[in-house]
Amino acid sequence: MTARGTIAEVKVKYCLYARKSTESEERQVLSIDSQIKEMLQLADREGLEVVTMKRESHSAKETGQRPVFNEIIEELRDGKFNGILTWAPDRISRNAGDLGRIVDLMDAGKLQEIRTFGQKFGNNPNEKFLLMILGSQAKLENDNRGINVKRGLRTRVEMGLWPGVAPLGYLNQRDIDKKCQLVVDELRAPLVKKMFERVAYEKLSGRKIYNWLRFEANFYTRGNKPLTLGGVYRILESPFYYGMFEYPKDSGNWYQGKHEPLITKELHDQAQSQLKRDNIQRENKEFAFTKLFTCGYCGSGISAEEKWKQLKDGTHAKYIYYSCARSRDRNCKNQYIREEDLIIEILKILDKVNINELGMRQKLEEEIARFNIFQRSVFGSTDKVGNRKDTDIRNYAKYILKEGAVTEKRELLANLRSKIVYKDKVLTLID
Repeated sequence: MTARGTIAEVKVKYCLYARKSTESEERQVLSIDSQIKEMLQLADREGLEVVTMKRESHSAKETGQRPVFNEIIEELRDGKFNGILTWAPDRISRNAGDLGRIVDLMDAGKLQEIRTFGQKFGNNPNEKFLLMILGSQAKLENDNRGINVKRGLRTRVEMGLWPGVAPLGYLNQRDIDKKCQLVVDELRAPLVKKMFERVAYEKLSGRKIYNWLRFEANFYTRGNKPLTLGGVYRILESPFYYGMFEYPKDSGNWYQGKHEPLITKELHDQAQSQLKRDNIQRENKEFAFTKLFTCGYCGSGISAEEKWKQLKDGTHAKYIYYSCARSRDRNCKNQYIREEDLIIEILKILDKVNINELGMRQKLEEEIARFNIFQRSVFGSTDKVGNRKDTDIRNYAKYILKEGAVTEKRELLANLRSKIVYKDKVLTLID
């Protein structure tokens, strides 16, 4: 029992919390270790009971974004400890939201004390007020630092200097006095320029450029990885390579760069026109049997392409060819097949398949029944489906394959319950 009017002394159990500084990554790690060492020595000198130790590498600038700090808040509420031992007040918070959570826990009696290397903040008005001042000062430093960084970046871009990691085809200068200045990457720049030239002059698509870079030119990024298809399009669409750049992105603020252009604006515009034509053609062109079969050699999908041939009378004939997309094996030896011949192969498949394999059987039956009603009402025919129902369904499916719309052909084959494999102009049904 304590004397009347006095408060029982609460034993403080501490959580040692170490968080990274704002220095470079290597020094941040060292900073955490040195914080722990110094604070453990302080705890030993002053007889402080440390019940747990937590470290974190997240920034404290934004509210609620630190998983370990959030864990500490929850454990304080649960009463697992009631004190925090840390290097300095700004280790706990550099934003108003997290600082408010700490003060609320003090007001609720869940947090009795915060100890730093040179200060102590207890649950009393004066020390809480001082803690809030120091936390607010840390936030002010962050805000000012952000303003200064933005001002510095704005000054650099106005001078034509690129403020980030160099785009592919360029390298960042390592000299500190030439920061944000770029030099041409002699290894990759010639191939980047060749990308634009092949699109503009040879009418290659972005995917063909991707295949050329990967399988013929052996092009690799600075990270020693193949350039992705998305990366190909980002390069081909970027004005940076003829000397202009936008900063920040989507801001509408354009700057003339000091870096050496790899291409002319005319070449860039010509490549863009070709890419737009390719996109329009891809959007308007739909092939009936792509992505429905599997290559019998490498397991890739089956793609199609359109070819035009000039006839003796001066007209042009269109042919559609199907073959392996070669996504798994660039050198796959599967043969091309014309669409007319492919349809003949599909018709053979329909002769072999069980009618129940057609997942859209009910729909076909409804279409046939509707046609029979039309035939009887218009032509007076008395021919009924009778025992020929399966035959009629099969024949109607064949009719769709030969005369139906692209969407009808795709729907019919997509509903087959077996897998179709294409190999050297022959289709095989696999259960």
